[in-house]
Amino acid sequence: MQASNSDHVSRDNPGSAASPGYAGDVTPGEAWNLMQTGGARMLDVRTAEELRFVGSVPGALHVPWAIGIDFQRNPDFVNQVLQVARREDKLMLLCRSAKRSLSAARTLTQAGFTQVYNILEGFEGDMDGNERRGSINGWRLRGLPWRQS
Repeated sequence: MQASNSDHVSRDNPGSAASPGYAGDVTPGEAWNLMQTGGARMLDVRTAEELRFVGSVPGALHVPWAIGIDFQRNPDFVNQVLQVARREDKLMLLCRSAKRSLSAARTLTQAGFTQVYNILEGFEGDMDGNERRGSINGWRLRGLPWRQS
C-alpha cells in the first residue's frame, strides 16, 4: 500500500499529500492481492444499480456512498459500514473512478476508522476523449476478477 506522504500526490487526491484525510492509496492490482491474502477487505461504495448493471468484484463488501440514480449522499453510510466492518479493519474503498471512494475514505477516517485506503482508478476508470469509461484504466481494464449480474 502506498501511504500518502509528502512525495505522493495522485491525480485523484489533489489536496495536500501531507494530510490527505485517509491512510493512503492502493492500485487495483495491490487491492486484489491484499484481498486474496487476507491483508485487507474491499468495500465497494458504488450504488446498488451500478453493481447490478456494470459489475462487481467477488468478495467485496457493499455499502453505497450515494444512493439511487440521482446519487444522493447516503445519510447512514458510516453506520452501515459499522455493520460490516470494525473501525480498526484495513479497508480499501472502490467506486467507479476513485472520486466517491476518496470522499468516503475521508469520511470514514473522520469517523474513527484507522486504516482506510482509496483504490486508484476505480472500477471503470477515467473517461476517454469520447466521454466513455473503460478504455484508459480501472479495475476491469486491468483484467482483475469481476462479475456481471
